[in-house]
Amino acid sequence: MPQIAPDSLLSLEAYARERNAYRSRVIAHKKLRTVHVGEHVTLIFEDEQTIRYQVQEMLRIERIFEAEGIRGELEAYNPLIPDGRNWKATMLIEYPEPEERRRRLAELKGIEDRSWVQVEGCEKVFAIADEDLDRENEEKTSAVHFVRFELGEGMCGALKRGASLSIGIDHPNYRASVLPAPEVRQSLASDLA
Repeated sequence: MPQIAPDSLLSLEAYARERNAYRSRVIAHKKLRTVHVGEHVTLIFEDEQTIRYQVQEMLRIERIFEAEGIRGELEAYNPLIPDGRNWKATMLIEYPEPEERRRRLAELKGIEDRSWVQVEGCEKVFAIADEDLDRENEEKTSAVHFVRFELGEGMCGALKRGASLSIGIDHPNYRASVLPAPEVRQSLASDLA
């Protein structure tokens, strides 16, 4: 599995100098990895670059510079990097009004398990959600989930050869699907071994 090594990270001082330019590059990169599924759900597909940015930001915010603290951050974030046979994404459920958000999160319990990807000619692959901790309780689901889509070898090969990709959600209270833009599909396909 791909990993970020401690010695590949920028020091706090170097990151402070390069942060603005680095942040601009990551924002542009994330646009190629973001899929809006319907009006209220966004999937941001993570990779080494997006996770490296998260780690650098956490180190900066928490002022972590000691080896043990850096190792701790990497132990938390490295598992979020896809391994060449899967995609890992942050799922955001977005309702701007607090009352509507509260009501909808109660209606959308289990939505994270009903998100899927489908490679042309293959079966849907449903997400494996929140492996690190449960983000749902008796009343509602969380507005943020971490999901993983495991792809078979045939799916990976088909995507690399140009097969189409659809991404969706099949929940009783939220159904939507989308064909990602070609540049997003290409970015996701480039993650695959």
